[in-house]
Amino acid sequence: MTKRLPVIDMWALFAGDAGGRARVAAEIAQACEAHGFFYLTGHGIEADLLADLEAQSRRFFALPDAARMAISMARGGRAWRGYFPLGGELTSGQPDLKEGLYLGTELASDHPRVRAGLPMHGANLWPADLPGLRAAATAYMDAATRAATTLMEGVSVSLGLEPGYFAREYTGQPTVLFRIFHYPATGPRAIDWSRSWGVGEHTDYGLLTLLAQDQHGGLQVKGPSGWIEAPPIDGALVCNIGDMLERLTAGRFKSTPHRVMNRSGHDRLSFPLFFDPDFTAPMRPLPAATAEAERMDADRAERWDQASVHDFQGTYGDYLLGKVAKVFPQLMQATQPLSTSPTPR
Repeated sequence: MTKRLPVIDMWALFAGDAGGRARVAAEIAQACEAHGFFYLTGHGIEADLLADLEAQSRRFFALPDAARMAISMARGGRAWRGYFPLGGELTSGQPDLKEGLYLGTELASDHPRVRAGLPMHGANLWPADLPGLRAAATAYMDAATRAATTLMEGVSVSLGLEPGYFAREYTGQPTVLFRIFHYPATGPRAIDWSRSWGVGEHTDYGLLTLLAQDQHGGLQVKGPSGWIEAPPIDGALVCNIGDMLERLTAGRFKSTPHRVMNRSGHDRLSFPLFFDPDFTAPMRPLPAATAEAERMDADRAERWDQASVHDFQGTYGDYLLGKVAKVFPQLMQATQPLSTSPTPR
């Protein structure tokens, strides 16, 4: 891994030009094999959408505690939506020095998956005192989801598949989750944050993450020779692949550990959108992929959690819930029993 992540202009994927698509696909393959991370331009997300989202988000985190807690995750139930306070999310058992708002695809109460009680499906919670946040976040989520959907066409081609392969096999109803994270410049003095990162070392769970971050930076990516910075680049998103894309490609594409430490002296905002498989989709390697036992053993030894994604058997929902149980253990217990059984589409 070099000291700088590659930059990929994905605009040719929107244009539909075969030659341009092949060029972008080759760049994606190289970046995913060497880094698991890259910067993304040409994504079609207008700058004013992000600017509006950032402004509304800063207003949200400036609300009184009671106004934010009025939409706490405990009120979101099985949909797993809402606000969590500083220290409310754990990474590797340690509280993160951040607070945030969990959002996702908006589903009405009469949607078949909501009626069936499928976890992580349902309605978002929005602050009553800040109606502009809903409009800003929804517009940004829609644009970022379009970008991720198109980028997955490039990923398909990069793996020697036809552009619509992932859409047909895994993401007909993608699991789209969105987070608004606030990393304060300092934590409350009443708590010892000396062992806490903004987010500790981890990998993402699904297929792709598209990350917008403000100007303050703090993201670090782990490579063979150590940690490197991934500072913000004006107009670019950071993209990284998740555990299930590593699983599906049998290790050809790597889900790379990363972490966040806000050393800027300013409050930091970040906006990750996770574009992941259908909650009920079985996670099996792609037809052309093979995973050898030695590769699995090496993966287990190298990973931050000493667990190999190649050992996993089940649906994406099974994997996701297993991970979430470690991030929000108390909330997980409150929403038991959980099921990932297929439901009407």
